[in-house]
Amino acid sequence: MKSTKARDAVVAGAQGLALTLLALVGSITLFVLAVVSIALIAVGVGVFTSPPILTLVRAHTGRRRLLAAQWSGVSIPARYRPFPRDMRTGIIGQVERCTLMLKDPATWRDMQWLLVDMTAGAIVAILPPALILDGIFGLLLLAGLWQPIVEADGTYWYSFIPVDGWGTAGLAALLGVVWIKVALYGNPVLVRTHFRLAGYVLTPNREEELEQRIGRLTETRHDALDTSAAELRRIERDLHDGAQARLVAMGMNLGTIEALIEKDPAQAKELVLKARASSAEALTELRDLVRGIHPPVLAERGLGDAVKALALRLPVKTEVDVELPGRADAPVESAAYFAVSEALTNAVKHSGAERIWVDMSYSDGSLRIAVTDNGGGGAAIAAGSGLSGLERRLGTFDGVLAVSSPAGGPTMVTMEIPCELY
Repeated sequence: MKSTKARDAVVAGAQGLALTLLALVGSITLFVLAVVSIALIAVGVGVFTSPPILTLVRAHTGRRRLLAAQWSGVSIPARYRPFPRDMRTGIIGQVERCTLMLKDPATWRDMQWLLVDMTAGAIVAILPPALILDGIFGLLLLAGLWQPIVEADGTYWYSFIPVDGWGTAGLAALLGVVWIKVALYGNPVLVRTHFRLAGYVLTPNREEELEQRIGRLTETRHDALDTSAAELRRIERDLHDGAQARLVAMGMNLGTIEALIEKDPAQAKELVLKARASSAEALTELRDLVRGIHPPVLAERGLGDAVKALALRLPVKTEVDVELPGRADAPVESAAYFAVSEALTNAVKHSGAERIWVDMSYSDGSLRIAVTDNGGGGAAIAAGSGLSGLERRLGTFDGVLAVSSPAGGPTMVTMEIPCELY
């Protein structure tokens, strides 16, 4: 137990030192650059320098969010306004990008955080390593270090203790033990406090969250309408070019059969066989079309079994692990099914994977799905890509999509949809 506390205290001390360096080097540098760049907008130069500098600020802030989650389990949301998909390029594009970034409340929260991080944040972060080092120094004074120090400069003040002999060196060692004891219990708390301070500054207030949520819902509503219209056109095209054409051809064959059945029974028999084949093909196409709209197995047996049936038809070995205590509403199940289908299709076509894993679970009011493959990696959410469309589909239900795909793999596509199971 004590060894665990000691290890945690030392780790927190190293983390505090790293956070201090990030604050004193990264935050101060970026704050100065950002302020100067924004000031230069008045003369036109800042229009070109502000977007890349503010992008670096966002990356620096995002790194702190990641460290907060990894080191202390503190979640700090990122609420940046998305750029329009049709963002123009060139000078006009730079002006628009600069304007949008400066109008985003999250940009000014980042700037406030930089100011807090280089002051209060740095002070809180430096305490964990300082407690350990000061405590060790107190013990070293008792070990004899006080003698050369006192001989060189006279009485040495260790905190509030004037060290000038073995007795006061002993008192300094006792105080050093106190500092180490405080570090054992307080260092992880101090690191967590540093991150909570960042979260307090970076987290948007309720009004901003509601405004962004309304904007996101408005955008996803338009996406849903566009997707529905495109899906309707696809169904009409598939019916016109597929089943409808075969049924028309079959009707013409039946008319010819009616005319030939007495004059040329052999040819009529051949046409009957063709009509039968056409009817089978039309039925197959209609079944595929219905499966593309809403698979029967999804309606009858639920999302888990529908995804398992989908995995069986893939040319790549796919394992599906389902832990769902119930079923979601039909629209949610349909969106999740087609999202998984899109992710699996991308993995089969582009990843070069030999195996795929699908994990489905439900916790904290959200359906979570992870599609992982052992392919070459390199997947990204780019405009016009399948993953971009998948993100818009999930956004209709206030869902989120995250992609982790380093070069060389593996690739993990994680989806989360808020919903209730019944």
